[in-house]
Amino acid sequence: MKSDDLQSLILNKNNSGNVNSQLKNILSIIRKHLNMEVAFISEFIDGERVFRFIDAKHEVPPINVGESDPLEQTYCQRIVDNTLPNIIQNTNNDNITKTLSVTNKLSIGSYMGVPIRLSTGKTYGTFCCYKKSPDDTLNKRDLSFLSVIADIVSDLIEQHIDVEDAHKAIEQRTLLMLEPNKIEIHYQPVYSLITNQVTGFESLSRFVSTPYITPDVWFNEASQVGLGEELEMMAINNAIKGMGDFQKDLYISINTSPEYILSGAVAKILSGIDTRRIVLEITEHSPISSYADFREALKPLREQGVRLAIDDAGAGYSSFKHILELEADIIKLDISLTQNIHRDRKKFLLAKALCGFAKAIDCIIIAEGIETAEELNALKELNVDKVQGYLLGRPMPIEQAISHVQNILV
Repeated sequence: MKSDDLQSLILNKNNSGNVNSQLKNILSIIRKHLNMEVAFISEFIDGERVFRFIDAKHEVPPINVGESDPLEQTYCQRIVDNTLPNIIQNTNNDNITKTLSVTNKLSIGSYMGVPIRLSTGKTYGTFCCYKKSPDDTLNKRDLSFLSVIADIVSDLIEQHIDVEDAHKAIEQRTLLMLEPNKIEIHYQPVYSLITNQVTGFESLSRFVSTPYITPDVWFNEASQVGLGEELEMMAINNAIKGMGDFQKDLYISINTSPEYILSGAVAKILSGIDTRRIVLEITEHSPISSYADFREALKPLREQGVRLAIDDAGAGYSSFKHILELEADIIKLDISLTQNIHRDRKKFLLAKALCGFAKAIDCIIIAEGIETAEELNALKELNVDKVQGYLLGRPMPIEQAISHVQNILV
């Protein structure tokens, strides 16, 4: 093996990126170096040899990932048991391999394999390669290289197992949250600085779990295991259930991911309700790969009266890009901009510019994260349309939110 190939394998081992890709790359390098037709990594499961990773010279490989054979019928088990040599230059000359059905089944002419053992001492499976024709050039030096690489593979497989275990754990706890009573909705009031009264509520998810885990963690983990849409739609469904308990002139804002607007899931969950009372909030942290596609997916909802808010404005570049591309109805100033705005001239001027821009395009400005009277007064000076924050009302259960509507901002 060339030194740069070996260095590449070692670098791959130390790279915590995609373990599957690294293992496939290793198989390809070893197969080509040994001039073999097939290289594979197998796992021993319940008396079966299961092919986990495969690299083959030909476009249609003779074996496929997931296929299995009884261990007693394989070379793999015998290599682990030391009843078969690690190197077989000609399978027709070996008393064991020439009688095994797998030799004919896979057309094995020459073969090399080593066990893969984990740090716990457990045998995971084998790292093997073979081709149809005999090969008398295979030697102990090749075997030494294969053994070294098997150690690298062992480390990567342990990473792979850890990732799979973590994935399963996330999936299991996310599934427990996919029950309506596991997501409670709290509503934070939004006040109009024109009427000094509550004009709407932002709906915020609170997950019933011990220990308590913040909503962003739940949604992020659900997305990792392919359950993001299901969890988010459940949260939205719980939020809009409370609409009927509020006065009809109040709106409910909902945080949502652009991908679920694109998939049609949001339109489906909002079907049959008064969408004129719905505001969809897209955050700074929500990437949009194609604004044209997003606008097209959003169009039917906008025609039904749904309004669009850009959340976290001032927190980063993406929010400004959203504002320019999406023709939003509402721009929400992020807490990072409104916090201590009365003391920070730069924040004040940036907010002033955003307010001026919003007025020019007939867009409403909501300032969020208001915690002090001084911040509120500074935002009044900027002619902000609406405000929300702990000073005015924390997120609260629906019963408290309904009562809170009677409060007047002073």
